[in-house]
Amino acid sequence: MRYVLIICLSLLVTCSAIAQQQVDICIYGGTSGGVIAAYTARKAGKTVLLIDPGKHLGGMTSGGLGLTDIGNKYAITGISRDYYRRIGQHYGKFEQWVFEPHVAEALFNDYVKRGKVDVLFSHRLSSVKKSSGQIQEIVLEDSNKSSAKRTIRAKMFIDCSYEGDLMARAGVSYTVGREDNSKYNETISGVQLMTGHQLPDGIDPYKTPGKPESGLVWGVSPAKLEPNGTGDDKIQAYNYRICLSSDPANQVPITRPAGYDSTRYELLVRLLATQPQKQSLNDYFIWSGMPNKKTDINNRNGFSTDMIGMNYEYPDGSYEKRAQIIRDHELYTKGLLYFVGHDSRVPQSLREQMLKWGYPKDEYTDSGHWSPQLYIREARRMVGAYVMTQANCEGKEVVTDGVGMAAYTMDSHNIQRIVIEKDGKKMAKNEGNVEVGGFGPYPISYRALIPKESECRNLLVPVCLSASHIAYGSIRMEPVFMVLGQSTALAAVMAIDAKTSVQKVDITKLQRELKANPLADGSTPEILVDNENQALTKVTGSWRVESKSKGGYGPSYLVYEGQDAGMASVRFTPEIVKAGKYHVYAYFPRLAKTASELGVTVSDGKTSKSIAIKPAEIVVVGQTSGEWVSLGEYELPKGQTSSVDIAVKQTDGPVVADAVLFVLVL
Repeated sequence: MRYVLIICLSLLVTCSAIAQQQVDICIYGGTSGGVIAAYTARKAGKTVLLIDPGKHLGGMTSGGLGLTDIGNKYAITGISRDYYRRIGQHYGKFEQWVFEPHVAEALFNDYVKRGKVDVLFSHRLSSVKKSSGQIQEIVLEDSNKSSAKRTIRAKMFIDCSYEGDLMARAGVSYTVGREDNSKYNETISGVQLMTGHQLPDGIDPYKTPGKPESGLVWGVSPAKLEPNGTGDDKIQAYNYRICLSSDPANQVPITRPAGYDSTRYELLVRLLATQPQKQSLNDYFIWSGMPNKKTDINNRNGFSTDMIGMNYEYPDGSYEKRAQIIRDHELYTKGLLYFVGHDSRVPQSLREQMLKWGYPKDEYTDSGHWSPQLYIREARRMVGAYVMTQANCEGKEVVTDGVGMAAYTMDSHNIQRIVIEKDGKKMAKNEGNVEVGGFGPYPISYRALIPKESECRNLLVPVCLSASHIAYGSIRMEPVFMVLGQSTALAAVMAIDAKTSVQKVDITKLQRELKANPLADGSTPEILVDNENQALTKVTGSWRVESKSKGGYGPSYLVYEGQDAGMASVRFTPEIVKAGKYHVYAYFPRLAKTASELGVTVSDGKTSKSIAIKPAEIVVVGQTSGEWVSLGEYELPKGQTSSVDIAVKQTDGPVVADAVLFVLVL
């Protein structure tokens, strides 16, 4: 009996050891931001555990969102920028912002491997233990077997999930939905009935047209239209960013999904009937091409891949409720693809176009060639130490504790589909879509990434950060989540080292470290000389500053529209900190009209090389404002003797001088 007790006690001790883990920093959510946060913390020498409820890293970046939403490349810094440079290397370019899902995921796995990050897959949050304003430990459950528990203790926690589960379980204040305009003195939060991604007038909302007693067609809500700017707890639509292939050798056919119901697409039938001239897939989907004959398909116009109004219970829903919502979205989307390709009510030309596509054999091979990641555009949003609002986006309020930038349009997808009356006729309309931009990159406050000190002192939240609905619509981009993941990880490291709370971190020191060590590995930072830096640029001739267009790199660029060829130029002079071989690039925005040729001269202070640039030959790829153009590699001495001159050579169109980049060749 004694030996039996000893064995039992040994097993108990062993099981207890397996079920518990202690690390410096625990990161919940294997999203793009989560991976970069984990990599950053490990590079700083801390022990790290990265936890993901699923089986794949990268969130939406590896889940189909290959047409990266950027806004302005200037805002994408540090390891986030490095990520897109490495994507570029895969495709034989300097950097690239469009890519295949499996390429994106492989690169996230590479960061984890190079950083020696400990990753725990298929585990989700069960409970949080908090004491004296700090998270002491979290209890996880196996995503497939909730009875299997595991305890993680850490000094610092970072919630990188799209849902904000750790934040919520830790008792941190948050909100769901959209604020009333009056809440933060905004103009485009709350209810917004706009024209973008809208149904045309006159589409009948009833099962039997003209007969309200027949009931509403699928997807139309009986809710009434509230006054413009009214707040509510409704959520902008989710969808799948769909990867398909047009390569017959790499296709799995789009078949009728189990549970298919063609009545879900009745509004689409009516939409097709109102616009018979629209016969392209691009009239009904944002059908963006990806490398190797693939796509990133997104929502477009009045009826598309967005499953409007079907996600309200997701943010605060149980795991079971969320799983049901995810299944419903998958069925709706697969059914939509099948419907467009096979239903006789769809014009034949559209059906024929759809039938050229199939699911890609080489993507999502363990989930039926379908993305395992639903696009959770917005769920919970923390109400933290500072709330980012419309005023921040528009530059009317500028924070000084910025640890990352955003630059995208204030964007919300539709939130509900309702019945309105216009000119005495009832019709279906979408409500909630907002697309308001025209502003440059702006800083994101560190205080928007941390809770109020009274609520939690060892938690950072870079994804479900503290922002109003409409400000979040500008910030919520995957590259920005990576930037903020890096910033919060470094802040967590600094808090541990200083034995203090995340609220007491030295922000100036954090900002300085992010700038001095952007890749978190001690490598020499690249050198950017932007036209905004007047100390490092010399302008000859009458150039004007263009700051309203978002085509440039950073807040502005210089434009010459005169007639004095050879008399106007801009010189960019870098401060070379370390002598060596540098690859030099010049940035050229996407413009409707430019000069046919301009001259560039690169000098190391002793010798010069002249290069003729033809802007019309510069191909801008993806949802971006311009491209870096290689000027070659040069041995550059330490100091300020090197320069790059952009000169007017032809006056048959505008000439642009924007930014020059010097990248040390290793």
